[in-house]
Amino acid sequence: MASTTAIVNGVLIDATGAAPVDNAVIVIVDDTITAAGPAADITVPADATIIDAAGKWIIPGLMDANVHLVSARTPDTILEFEGRYDELVREAAEIALKYGLTTIFDTWGPAGPTAAIRDRINAGELVGSRIYMAGNILGLGGPLADDFFPIGSILEPATMARINAIWEEGTGTHLAYLTPAEVKEVVRDYIQRTRPDFIKYAATDHVATGYLMLSEESQRAIVEAAHEAGLTVQAHTTTVESLRIEVELGADLLQHPDATIGRLIPDDLLDTIVQNQIPCAALVRTKEHEDWLIEQSGGAIDAMMNNLIQNDNALIAKGARVLLTTDGFAYGQRVKNHPGFRPGIRDNVPDMPTQIGISHFFWIRGAVQRGLDPMEALRSATSYIAEAYQVDDQIGTLVPGKKADLLILTADPLADPRNYQHIDTVMKDGAVIDREALGQNLLLADDPGL
Repeated sequence: MASTTAIVNGVLIDATGAAPVDNAVIVIVDDTITAAGPAADITVPADATIIDAAGKWIIPGLMDANVHLVSARTPDTILEFEGRYDELVREAAEIALKYGLTTIFDTWGPAGPTAAIRDRINAGELVGSRIYMAGNILGLGGPLADDFFPIGSILEPATMARINAIWEEGTGTHLAYLTPAEVKEVVRDYIQRTRPDFIKYAATDHVATGYLMLSEESQRAIVEAAHEAGLTVQAHTTTVESLRIEVELGADLLQHPDATIGRLIPDDLLDTIVQNQIPCAALVRTKEHEDWLIEQSGGAIDAMMNNLIQNDNALIAKGARVLLTTDGFAYGQRVKNHPGFRPGIRDNVPDMPTQIGISHFFWIRGAVQRGLDPMEALRSATSYIAEAYQVDDQIGTLVPGKKADLLILTADPLADPRNYQHIDTVMKDGAVIDREALGQNLLLADDPGL
């Protein structure tokens, strides 16, 4: 028998771009919105369970366009949790949901463990954010490879190869040595075996040198294989040239296009991105975090971070379609304590931009500080991400026919971006989430404890 819920008396901000609706009603049958709008236009079913949102604001559930759910980032934690990476995916998904991220997109991680938790959440066996995942960044190695955490001769080669293979799934750095036709076959096989929701590939390396990892024709082969399978595709790109290639090949989403090494995005390329409204998953920082970076560096931010900030400012000023993305992990103290990690993810960092559970709030504030209209900031955290990943037929806005993923806030998010943190209720798939039950007995992650 269907269950019916009605949220009444609140201010509805549906993320379509329409003006907020005072004294709104949202009717939900099972997991789907069947009506949403002014109370005068909607009849509340007699059998509905009523949620009174008087004096509160109702928005779609938030999203993050780029997270990494396995928080084991150091050799000790990677080895300790071998065979249990799914448990780390689960706890990260719980923390994300607890703080309002009803949907997350994992752009690099072990496909098998991530897909296992994705499927269990979708089946209702576990409670957590809805997960869409890519698995490996095609063309890069696993976490103990030189692309991520090189450890030299500390571990035997067989051990490192075993761990890296869990991430790579046959799509590691050897792709650079294959013909485009061979690359396409590898990608087709990867898609069939691992069941990713989208594809991400390495246009450039991951150690901030900016070398092209794959030829333009091999990149084209990846894009074609993804599109043939009905999947969206994006690239890890850190140079202007790799960004140009990604745009020209028809990538569906530009992942951290603001992180260009050596030079800023040229005006002509920037104009192309804006004119075509190509979604840009941008690593926006708050002004407070930027000031901290300047202080830590003795007055001058490093060149790549400076380019990132200037590119973000330009993207927002020109009206690019930016998407909330934190590149976040559910970091725990053991990882943050490791001397191999940069200061930007350690304790006592103002508005740390890469922590699952809190950094999405900082992204929204930073985007508004840099001139993004508050309504556009909301859409950047909801409907625009759903559109970019081509799942907007199910989620992203609060309109009839969509999944009932929503937040009820106790303060107006359009008046002050800090108000996104004032969460009264999280609902996903039409069910009110017991937030206090999430993030208990954490294995490696930290709960930000807002």
